Amino acid sequence: MHELHQIGFTPAARFLLVAGAFVVVVWGLKAASNLVTPFLLAVFIAVVMAPLVQFLRNRGLPTWAAMLLVVAILMGAGGGIVALFTGSLNAFTAKLPDYQMRLKALSGELVLWLDTMGLHVSRQAFNSLVDPARILGITGELIKGLGGVLTNAFLILVTVIFILFEASSLPSKLRAAVRQPDASLSQLNEVMHTINRYMFIKTCTSLFTGVVLWAWLKYLGVDFAALWGMLAFLLNFVPTIGSIIAAVPAVMLALVQLGLDDAVLAMLGFMVVNIGVGNFLEPRIMGQGLGLSTLVVFLSLVFWGWVLGPAGMFLSVPLTMSLKIVFGANAQTYPIAVMLGPAEEARALVAAGREESLPLGAPRAERAGESGDRA
Repeated sequence: MHELHQIGFTPAARFLLVAGAFVVVVWGLKAASNLVTPFLLAVFIAVVMAPLVQFLRNRGLPTWAAMLLVVAILMGAGGGIVALFTGSLNAFTAKLPDYQMRLKALSGELVLWLDTMGLHVSRQAFNSLVDPARILGITGELIKGLGGVLTNAFLILVTVIFILFEASSLPSKLRAAVRQPDASLSQLNEVMHTINRYMFIKTCTSLFTGVVLWAWLKYLGVDFAALWGMLAFLLNFVPTIGSIIAAVPAVMLALVQLGLDDAVLAMLGFMVVNIGVGNFLEPRIMGQGLGLSTLVVFLSLVFWGWVLGPAGMFLSVPLTMSLKIVFGANAQTYPIAVMLGPAEEARALVAAGREESLPLGAPRAERAGESGDRA
């Protein structure tokens, strides 16, 4: 942008040029989502597994042995998820028409009950507004979409292996390739540390959520309790609405299979676990939080989900945090990083003063240049 200013572009022209470039990049990402999504998943998996590889190497294992152990862990976890999804999805799809017929019958009974209460609603109008049978069908499509991401498991695994092998040589390559290697390495380390910390904590809390809900649904006797526990584990990575989406099919299935009382108990179980994990456990562990405003988290969920599909919803927070860190390291994009952050962070920067609120690199250098020009 500084170069555009030097060659004489007006602010409006610079804005239109940057906006056009942004649209082209987003369109390219969406068009190449089938290729970009597995690569991004591989990058984030590699970032999470890199500390484990380094830990094993520090304990005396050679690189190939550490990599072999990590790959075995990944293959075991991925194989278990694929096997669970494949088996449970086939059984759930086979029973889905029966579940949908029961839900239609229950919705008809609800319309009759509303009629006795003085609320006259036609069945067609009710089904056009709230169609429980269609919701279960959408759930099946969602699970199939998640399973579609797992079909690229081999490509993702191979990419993770190559990234982990190249990780050790990345610092030396950066030192040889960039003009300010220390700043680039510091920025890269901050991105990796932030993503690694978030993904590790989120994985642990999501695993806890999935196991507890699986045990609760199994206790109630809901069909496919393991599938709903796995869905709760995966959708817990999706901010804001993931836990709600995970609860809907399990509660509706409990209503169809067991009745209203057990459906209420299933809903209470989801509410207690998700509120406890989301409002108490995760904030206590994460401490200062994500460093993103609530609105930005929701908008990033919508944006990355639209660009990259279901996998984009899982990656929305790590991708947005990475962009915030990159924007914050540059003087000209630093205001964007401030806008992406929470209000508390902005108030702290204002209280600290403008000098302290700017990044440590270019702005102070520019000030030094300005004072030199005055001299």
